[in-house]
Amino acid sequence: MDISRAEQRILHLLAQGGRIEITRNDNRKIEKLQLFTREGWVFSGLDLVTFRKLKQKKAIRSQGGKPYRITENGLRLVRSELDNR
Repeated sequence: MDISRAEQRILHLLAQGGRIEITRNDNRKIEKLQLFTREGWVFSGLDLVTFRKLKQKKAIRSQGGKPYRITENGLRLVRSELDNR
């Protein structure tokens, strides 16, 4: 299954230890999405459409009200990249 470049970037950050935190309004609709890297920085390239695509592909999951993390399926979808640190 192919994934877009934006989805690839997000999955790569999640595979390195990042997390997606959501904020809901009073009607339980998603109000704000934030992707935090493992260093605590906020990645601004996440939007609601990409979030829903990743969730539909079962690449990310939340358990027990915790932040969204990458799943085993998401790890299979992400292509390895050379980390330039």
